[in-house]
Amino acid sequence: DHTGGKLWNILSSTVGGIVAVCLGLLTSVYIATLHENDLWFSNIKEVEREISFRTECGLYYSYYKQMVQAASIQQGLHGLVYDNKTESVRTINILERMNVYQEVFLSILYRILPIQQYLEPVYFYIYTLFGLQAIYVIALYVTSWLLSGTWLSGLLAAFWYITNRVDTTRVEFTIPLRENWALPFFAVQIAAITYLFRTHLQPAHERWTLLAVFIATFFFSLTWQFNQFMMLIQALVLFILDCLDMLPTAKVTWLYIIQVSGLLLVCVMQFFNSMILGSLLISFNASVLIARTIQKNLKKGGLLSRLGKLLLHVLFVSCLTLLVNKLIKKILNLESDEHIFKFLKAKFGFGATRDFDANLYLCEEAFGLLPLNTFSRLSDTLLFYVYIFVLFPMTVTAAIVAFQNLRYSIGSSKVEKFIEKKEDCTIALKPGTAYNLIHTVLFGCLALSTMRMKYLWTSHMCVFASFGLCSTEVWGLILKCVRLYTSQRISVIRYSLPVIVLLYISYKFWPGIMDELSELREFYDPDTVELMNWIKSNTPSTAVFAGSMQLLAGVKLCTGRVLTNHPHYEDKNLRERTKQIYQIYAKRSPEDVYRILQSFGTDYVILEDSICYERRHSRGCRLRDLLDIANGHIMDGLGENAPDLKPSLYPRFCEEIKRNLPSYTVHFTRVFQNKTFHVYRLAKHK
Repeated sequence: DHTGGKLWNILSSTVGGIVAVCLGLLTSVYIATLHENDLWFSNIKEVEREISFRTECGLYYSYYKQMVQAASIQQGLHGLVYDNKTESVRTINILERMNVYQEVFLSILYRILPIQQYLEPVYFYIYTLFGLQAIYVIALYVTSWLLSGTWLSGLLAAFWYITNRVDTTRVEFTIPLRENWALPFFAVQIAAITYLFRTHLQPAHERWTLLAVFIATFFFSLTWQFNQFMMLIQALVLFILDCLDMLPTAKVTWLYIIQVSGLLLVCVMQFFNSMILGSLLISFNASVLIARTIQKNLKKGGLLSRLGKLLLHVLFVSCLTLLVNKLIKKILNLESDEHIFKFLKAKFGFGATRDFDANLYLCEEAFGLLPLNTFSRLSDTLLFYVYIFVLFPMTVTAAIVAFQNLRYSIGSSKVEKFIEKKEDCTIALKPGTAYNLIHTVLFGCLALSTMRMKYLWTSHMCVFASFGLCSTEVWGLILKCVRLYTSQRISVIRYSLPVIVLLYISYKFWPGIMDELSELREFYDPDTVELMNWIKSNTPSTAVFAGSMQLLAGVKLCTGRVLTNHPHYEDKNLRERTKQIYQIYAKRSPEDVYRILQSFGTDYVILEDSICYERRHSRGCRLRDLLDIANGHIMDGLGENAPDLKPSLYPRFCEEIKRNLPSYTVHFTRVFQNKTFHVYRLAKHK
């Protein structure tokens, strides 16, 4: 019987592993097919392919293109370290400022592999990203499998991820975006952490798992500039569970150290990027370790004593974190991430709402609250219903276990009785389950407050819901509460319900997926194509262009011209520069605008009707409104204005320049126009 059971486990694990790999590969092919069908990518021109990488995606891809086209790898790297084309009249280190090591690595790989004759650089790039989706799905599958003990839950997690694609990923239309590189590694890290928290893990297995966590953490940190904020939430998960005795303290300490060491290694690779050194994550983890050293008896005493110590510990860690972080930022004179904190203060009503940078984020839908229709889409696949069904009993269980742990703490005279009771206790929570529970709750709060971050939550929602549906913990608790518990009933429920859900999903969504795969579209943006072709044909290669951040990223990618500003917003000087450049859409005199543009070495300025006459946002959130408010001017259109705002002495520049008045033509000459864009050349006054 023992041999038969062992063989069955090996067979089941093998089949489960094969299913995981197949599902991952199928997801990659599915996403790649959707991308091809949506744009007819294989048949459109090179310039159209590049324009399809919108906004910051185009900026990141431009560095891959630059490295591929460089005379040598050394010259390509030199061009990135001493870059004078991304920001005019400035030389910046791209490897220090931006997370583009993945583009560097891919470009080098493309150059040294014998594939140039068979595969274009752009396909090597996008296929790598689609390949990472396979790793992403496999990691989600494995995490669910580890939590539930059956690969059936992993299969369900993968099915939910695919059928909820609109809310779980946006890789097919924002391919080079940093999160599409980072999230697969984050999923691998969560899977490794879940395995790490298994009880009775062999020391050798523990060491290898810690190494896997470190590698995944490092790659996650290297590929996304917002890594520190995601890992700060992860550190809070560990902190909460450690305080409540729900995780082994030694393993939690290792994870704190891994987070900091991974981030510091990235800091070194990014030429000691000060934004990393001033991150809240490093300050928080250091503060936790210091506080734990000082408060050695934190986990001893009765319930009231523990609660008092816990409150003091939380206050001490919070104050020490803020103090350490403020000290580091003062020493380093760090202001790179201040726009993020301005945005957070304004979003939650703690800061001024007239700050241009804060309002730029607040007015974007992606940084608003999660729309309610998200839940209706997630409910169509039963994902949200199952998630809530699992979340409620797991949260109640966690609260009871936390109370038990605080009541019967280390050093308590009742601890022996607690250990005796615990063996017969019906309420228990495995460390891996506890970690994933608090992880999904905190990242759920993040997603609810900021829509752009929903992809961190919805993918893990697939894992948590599928685990609960196949979990002996969840069903054991429910059946014990209604006094119907038997091991046979649990086995029937945990295997039959997932199969029923899988059949339902397949029946309901398979026709839609087939229709989606057969639907063919084509890229169409003739105005932007015309603009890029004109720039390449009619301007010097050293010409400097000013305009919106989003458009200029495409200008750099498609034409290689010098920019005044760009969408990578994590630099104070760039933010101030962008606000100045955007005066082309404000109520300013032609002399003021000319002087501002000249100060950045501008040769040409591109005006967009879609911004000048914007209707996408409501009054108060249009770019021209944000500029008016920041400049102290009354906004256009019907509606209220703050009492201290005054009428401008000048009309709106982007509108008035089209009248070709002498005060404008003396400084600006129109050299190109179509239905969307107007390009003006700046006069060269002595």
